[in-house]
Amino acid sequence: MLSAVRLSRASSVAFTSTVPALNVIRSLATGGGERKTTKLKKMLNSGELCFLMEAHNGLTAKIVEETGFKGIWGSGLSISAQHGVRDSNELSWTQVVDTLEFMAENTTIPILLDGDTGFGNFNNARRLAVKLEERGVAGVCIEDKLFPKTNSLLDARAQPLADPEEFGMKIKAMKDSVKDKDFCVVARVESFIAGWGLEETLKRAKIYADYGADAVLIHSKKSDPSDIISFMEKWDKRCPVVIVPTNYPTTPTDDFRKMGISTVIWANMNVRASIKAVQDCSKQIFEEESIVGVTPKIATVKEIFRLQDDNELKEAEKVYLPQTKAE
Repeated sequence: MLSAVRLSRASSVAFTSTVPALNVIRSLATGGGERKTTKLKKMLNSGELCFLMEAHNGLTAKIVEETGFKGIWGSGLSISAQHGVRDSNELSWTQVVDTLEFMAENTTIPILLDGDTGFGNFNNARRLAVKLEERGVAGVCIEDKLFPKTNSLLDARAQPLADPEEFGMKIKAMKDSVKDKDFCVVARVESFIAGWGLEETLKRAKIYADYGADAVLIHSKKSDPSDIISFMEKWDKRCPVVIVPTNYPTTPTDDFRKMGISTVIWANMNVRASIKAVQDCSKQIFEEESIVGVTPKIATVKEIFRLQDDNELKEAEKVYLPQTKAE
């Protein structure tokens, strides 16, 4: 005959001490140690070239951390794509923040969100910053275009820019509104994308740094890094510089080190890899009417359970569900 065994105080203590990394006791903001905001701030100012790898949901964020990356780029393009919508602010900011919560919950490394234009004026942007801070996101990057934004890499699209002083005040509003002063706001300068040239880019970057930006992201859609090189030659280093080399992928990474770049963002690689993998898998199953050929090429169901931290639930059940034993 089976009988229930009551939990004891001792068994509860043993559970929490032997499984210290449980999601149920891990802080979103700290990841179990130094604050994520502080980690990102130190990364931007380390003096060494650092990298942020794109992720777009909790699963990809966890994989990025397991790979060894020290920070994550919450890509607006990728998050939009995984929902099947355009990168034109078709997702609401609350939908984006909800996605980021799952990403932060599954990781201990900092996340920098691609926050587009801040989803409106200074008031929308500062509310976004506050809500991201509450969800354990380390920082947000906003671009000096008008809401709703247009993706910078689309061909032959108008890219109207915001007034630089107003955009600077938007940065200040975001910095003033968060409680944690290590929460990072990165200003993405789009004047090269809009065809305005070096002098305008330098002017805007200086204004944004003076309003409190923790770094400036200099974006270019040229197939070579000439825009970045020209900017770095004239930049007075009043804040760190971040780049996104999507359109100039053959540039040796060591060149970025020599230029004095702070951080490189690998901006959309995982969503592109996922799309290709799903296309290939679906096509093969459709054509072969069988899963025999694809099964060796894809993750096991057991690996899915591991990434979902199923073992944590098993351990929790031992503590929080009545246990039975044979008499």
